[in-house]
Amino acid sequence: MKKFAIAFATLALVAGSGADAKKKPELTPMEIQALQSHEYETTKDVLFASVVSVLQDLGYQLANADMGSGFITASSPMKNKTSFLDALAKQQGSGNTKVTAFVEQMPAGTSRVRLNFVNSKTTSGYWGGNSSEDRPIMDPQTYKAAWDKIDEAVFTRTATKAVTTPAATTVPAK
Repeated sequence: MKKFAIAFATLALVAGSGADAKKKPELTPMEIQALQSHEYETTKDVLFASVVSVLQDLGYQLANADMGSGFITASSPMKNKTSFLDALAKQQGSGNTKVTAFVEQMPAGTSRVRLNFVNSKTTSGYWGGNSSEDRPIMDPQTYKAAWDKIDEAVFTRTATKAVTTPAATTVPAK
């Protein structure tokens, strides 16, 4: 019996260390902020409108967009997220992606935006009961794709504004 307990403990230790080796390292708060934030050489007005436009272009439904506070909330349409295990347990899953954005004016004519993407899943069981789970998205490619789209929107708005703003005319003195 003692040999069995030692073998079981050894097996549990080996199995546990393998799972730990596959875990992604936790990001520090500063690393998360660096991943989620981006600064632009434009006004808060232009950046705010660009972020709203990009979120709508990506199919997000705006829940709130307040220019004064700089806060934007949006979510993607709900999708079926029933996994194989959910189906075996006679459960149904659905979910979406939620995003919040905070746009602020910075010194020297720059503005900064911070995005936060979260995957949300709700599971409802055959016998009743619901559970929900939110998981922050920490994939750098997700944020890079968003920054690229916002870069384009800021560029377009800035270029368009420069073209449509009439040049000041001077009248010669008499």
